[in-house]
Amino acid sequence: MADSTLLMTLAKVIIAAAWADGSVDYEEINSLKDLLFRLTDMTARDWASLDIYIDSPVGESERQRLIEDLKANLKTEQDKQLALASLRALISADGTVDEEEELVYEQIKAELDHVGTGLFGSMGNLIRGPVQRRSETVAEQPDRERYLDDFIENRIYYHVRRQMENGELELDLPEADIRKLCLTGGLLARVAHVDHDVTQAEKDWMTKTLQEKWQINQQAADLIVDIATTDIADAVDYYRLSRR
Repeated sequence: MADSTLLMTLAKVIIAAAWADGSVDYEEINSLKDLLFRLTDMTARDWASLDIYIDSPVGESERQRLIEDLKANLKTEQDKQLALASLRALISADGTVDEEEELVYEQIKAELDHVGTGLFGSMGNLIRGPVQRRSETVAEQPDRERYLDDFIENRIYYHVRRQMENGELELDLPEADIRKLCLTGGLLARVAHVDHDVTQAEKDWMTKTLQEKWQINQQAADLIVDIATTDIADAVDYYRLSRR
């Protein structure tokens, strides 16, 4: 049986492949779970480290980083065949394979086909891992797991930070204030959602309030309100919001 590190790494590549056509559907998620059932010691944090990739699209550069991680963990020919079979099962999960999915699969397959296994291959993998991690640090390749704690504990801040890194949002505030702003947005959304419905009028009021109290522009306020109201619908922890 493949070890847990390989399966976790493979699961992340599978999620990245599932995002090839811009969406992840239920069939693909269930296919992923079939793979993860091989793991008997999955923790809540392990699940969160996968959910962070399911949460939003995985681009080409991030997918490539995950593939390199997977290649570093392939030790036997059986590992390689497991990876390829799992990828094929995923893209075929809904009964159709579109052109983009097939292209991504072939790209990943081509890279895995050249990974050496056996004694010398394993030695190469052993060396490749630390070298790859060092290269990633230097190149500052995308790694959303740096924000895993925020993804778990302050989901609104996590999404705002991602928007800022992608150049889609500018906030001229100290880091601590950005965190408090996101918590404020979450609390406002929690109050608005008490009747299980957030109206446009409530969103407009929230936007206006954030603009006035935090001196931010409407675009930033609108974005925080949209993120907060969406995440509140997915049960953001009220206790954690208020305690922080």
